[in-house]
Amino acid sequence: MIRLGQLLKLAGIADDGASARALLEDGAIRVNGEPEARRGRQLFVGDEVAVDLPGGQRLLRVGGQGV
Repeated sequence: MIRLGQLLKLAGIADDGASARALLEDGAIRVNGEPEARRGRQLFVGDEVAVDLPGGQRLLRVGGQGV
């Protein structure tokens, strides 16, 4: 399990919690196809996160340890 804000920072999409919060407030993030507004949302193996960025959409998939 990882929290959405942590994933965004690990992936280099957000520099810090404030950056992650701004993306969420802008409606730029969907988890498993549904809009998400909670930075603390728990993500599990197999969850897909889509982030709309100025340069295009970035897709992330939560993987398990060693995957």
